[in-house]
Amino acid sequence: MWASVPRVKFFNGFEIPLIGLGTYLTKGEEGVRAIKQAIDIGYRHIDTAYRYGNECEVGRALNEKISEGFITREDLFVTTKLWNSFHAPMLVPEAFQRSLQNLQLEYVDLYLMHMPMGLAFRGFREQDLITYDKSGKVAFSNVDFCDTWKAMEDLVRGGQVRSIGVSNFNCEQLSRLLSKANIKPVTNQVECNPGFTQKPLIQFCRHHGITVTAFSPMGRVDRSDSSCRVTADVLQHPQVAAIGAKYGKTPGQVVLRYLIDIGTIPIPKPSNRAETVQNIDIFDFRLTPDEIALMGRFEGGKRAVPLKYYSHHPEYPFQREEI
Repeated sequence: MWASVPRVKFFNGFEIPLIGLGTYLTKGEEGVRAIKQAIDIGYRHIDTAYRYGNECEVGRALNEKISEGFITREDLFVTTKLWNSFHAPMLVPEAFQRSLQNLQLEYVDLYLMHMPMGLAFRGFREQDLITYDKSGKVAFSNVDFCDTWKAMEDLVRGGQVRSIGVSNFNCEQLSRLLSKANIKPVTNQVECNPGFTQKPLIQFCRHHGITVTAFSPMGRVDRSDSSCRVTADVLQHPQVAAIGAKYGKTPGQVVLRYLIDIGTIPIPKPSNRAETVQNIDIFDFRLTPDEIALMGRFEGGKRAVPLKYYSHHPEYPFQREEI
């Protein structure tokens, strides 16, 4: 099976596939196989991050498929992210080069600031990415994310990054960044699922020509943690099942179609091949306005990924929810 995925255009002219492959917790040989399998199925939008510790696996999978002649580099849309402890402008170039080396690519399509919250820098090793102060809390830096952004803009000018964006930013933080930026962010990657749609944030981004990428579209990132199953009621709801039956789709496919229909670009992380196939097979139907309204009733204002361990940071983005 090979699925064709529509693309949407950023304000800068580059295009992004309307659905991507989330790779959080995708590691090792099994991870390489899963990514290659996803490419075989039709995924071209691959999302990773330095913090995930799997850029090498992603790069290996992509380059093996390129070497096979199955895809070209231009077919792919690759996103990675600047980690929070690398916010000091002098660290940004090295952090990016490490990601580029891990991915074995000449450029990345999209480089995101992972969060607006800077952390204390100790090193680039995995065990150094989060440090703690004497009280046992996460140690922060006082770097202004607008200064970090300026260093990211230099990467675009250098030609190794096509587009830059942010992740986990609220409307107020985006406004401040827009007031300082010379290059506007193309996207804001945030949690978005039927239980937490963030419609005001989506509307704000749309007004400013910024796309919204939806992580945790099923409302969880760790399937072993039942507290993260924000959308469990949605996936098991008879009305959602009925919508799926109407179109010959699963409840999960209905959820992803809903997120696209309200203006986001979901990046689900499938747990098996069946989900990998199902998640991309959502472009032969659209929900009606009544069905979209029904899905909107599941809004509960509860995050699956609240990042509470950063809640004492002055730039913690979720102090005032925008649902």
